[in-house]
Amino acid sequence: MTDKEMEPWLHELMQCSQCELRHEGNRGPTRYSGDPASPLMFVGEGPGGVEDEYGVPLVGPSGQLLDKALWSVGLTRDHVYVTNIVKCRPKNNRTPTLEEGKRCANIHLLREIEMVQPKVIVCLGKVAFQYFYGKTASIMRNRGIWFNYHGIPVMPTYHPAFLLRQTGKDLVESKWQVYYDFKAAVDKAKEAMPDYVYQSPEKPNLMEQFEDLHKSRHF
Repeated sequence: MTDKEMEPWLHELMQCSQCELRHEGNRGPTRYSGDPASPLMFVGEGPGGVEDEYGVPLVGPSGQLLDKALWSVGLTRDHVYVTNIVKCRPKNNRTPTLEEGKRCANIHLLREIEMVQPKVIVCLGKVAFQYFYGKTASIMRNRGIWFNYHGIPVMPTYHPAFLLRQTGKDLVESKWQVYYDFKAAVDKAKEAMPDYVYQSPEKPNLMEQFEDLHKSRHF
């Protein structure tokens, strides 16, 4: 799958108004970032203020922390596929509900998975985890434990926003847990696609890359 081949779906996504989130004062749906040909798909929860402005997931403080975590395990954002369960920013940056996540994902994320055909999915946070898991469950108790989603291995771990709220020993422990979860995901992806290039020499600057999209979303 290429960016060009994703364009028809992106056009549909940008026109979406199928749920109440589209009418909560945001700038509309946000797209994906990264490489649709990547074996690794990272799925977050929903866009925050910076993401709503730029039109792509995880480019604000959480995204910058994600970039550091990816780099530590030999990944860069241009060589993984990053998206969200919920495409439109919930009002006041609240966490999307599980029902909102399910409704949006059933419309859009399932299409993304069908097109991208990832070899490994990493769930970032509770909303993403519970969507793939199919029932209510604790991210704290299940992070780092593989499960299967229609033949795709899924690794649940903490959302970067969770790490930003941690301090002291809790922060150190959580960062190491995410590191090992990411490392396990990379290792499994490399088993499936050993010849894929997983890292660029430098971290890409997503804010520069999507500046034109950023400008187009201001109203």
